[in-house]
Amino acid sequence: MLNKLKKIFGFGATVNYAKLVKQGGIILDVRSKAEYAGGHIEGSLNIPVDILQNSLSQLKDKNKPIITCCASGMRSASAKSVLKTHGYTNVHNGGGWSSLRNKI
Repeated sequence: MLNKLKKIFGFGATVNYAKLVKQGGIILDVRSKAEYAGGHIEGSLNIPVDILQNSLSQLKDKNKPIITCCASGMRSASAKSVLKTHGYTNVHNGGGWSSLRNKI
């Protein structure tokens, strides 16, 4: 029970995003095309959350690390859920893209 609460509120083990990227992880920015054009993490893939479910063919390896990000962390949490539901095993919510950029 306590571990579930920690996971829900983000108090679990911290994720080393830089290490995941060095291991070939994908940064998946799920903001709109316009938001993405206004600034993004270099090398990130932009698939807006509202079309993610129909664009999963762009993410072929279901075991490759994927770090979702957006403006604040809400859409990236939804994207993580979509990916997990479709069998992606190594998905992490990186939260807001600008703070994630500072972690990698």
